[in-house]
Amino acid sequence: MALAPYASDPNRSRGRRHPEPAAPTRTGFQRDRDRIVHSTAFRRLVYKTQVFLNHEGDLFRTRMTHSLEVAQLGRSIARPLGLNEDLVEAVALAHDLGHTPFGHAGQDALNDCMQAHGGFEHNLQSLRVVDQLEERYPSFDGLNLCFETREGILKHCSRANAQRLEQREPGGVGRRFLDRTQPSLEAQLCNLADEIAYNAHDIDDGVRSGLITLEQLEEVPLFERFRQQTQREHPQLQGRRLLYESIRRMLSAQVYDVIDATQEALRASGVDSADAARVANPLVCFSPGMRNQSSQLKQFLLRNLYRHPQVVETTGRAKQVVRDLFEAYVADPAQMGGGFDARGDRERAVADYIAGMTDRFAAREHERLTGRPLLP
Repeated sequence: MALAPYASDPNRSRGRRHPEPAAPTRTGFQRDRDRIVHSTAFRRLVYKTQVFLNHEGDLFRTRMTHSLEVAQLGRSIARPLGLNEDLVEAVALAHDLGHTPFGHAGQDALNDCMQAHGGFEHNLQSLRVVDQLEERYPSFDGLNLCFETREGILKHCSRANAQRLEQREPGGVGRRFLDRTQPSLEAQLCNLADEIAYNAHDIDDGVRSGLITLEQLEEVPLFERFRQQTQREHPQLQGRRLLYESIRRMLSAQVYDVIDATQEALRASGVDSADAARVANPLVCFSPGMRNQSSQLKQFLLRNLYRHPQVVETTGRAKQVVRDLFEAYVADPAQMGGGFDARGDRERAVADYIAGMTDRFAAREHERLTGRPLLP
């Protein structure tokens, strides 16, 4: 399929930090996708969780299944827009590589531990993984991905960290946070596909867990519209099939809304190149009505799932695991493996080591070091 003029063209990529000859059968973005899939950090995502911790059930989403869902949604939207599907897939598969064990609870705890040492941002950590921490190649650290893939991975970045990135890599991936410009349209698309995916699967996982009910979801217009539509067409449907079909229709409606709203935004903006899109306002978007309904869904999930007493209690113990691990490794770096104990930047080395852990490894390490089993 031909790319639109505003899409990211791999033949016009800003390239890799370490020059490499082109692959004979793959574009640069396809090669990035393959490197990500074969990385150690990607394999670990299968045992890193979203909302529910790894021991709470085999069927809840993990970071890997979430990343695959984001990639699928992203490609479904990219194709009719004429955007580069391979770049969308690469960014989607890599965007959570820097996430800690125990979801956002682990990230918050590690950020608290690192406050006096530069803090911890999971998007910046994902960039560290692909730029430095993966050890697979003889001539460089990291995966040596294309600029456009790295740019998309760094979804958010504080100004202070952007300035540090700019000092190390002038005009690089940190620059847009200082100039207040946009990433590629493919990166913008991944950001929105991420939101669509986690809202939908958190409904699924929340109902499966018993923490939220279909009756509670009646107050969410975006979901309730499709539940009612499903029941009108299939009056006999109930339980899990009713939930799945309602979510499927909700997802489809959001995908088509993004396609239509983005096409309109692109026409109105008049952008005619990938570089022009970077200096325009954000262009990959929901319609105003869908944006409002998506925000209502997010607020519902915040009140009823993420702040549910059972989730809060479990994530509280997960935060304690991360805090205890950080304290133990800083006090005795020899307890870490993989050469992290030999690094001079002790606190950052500890943060890198903990961030790379799966849920179950972190729980086992905590029990080994403290003698206290906080998590099953």
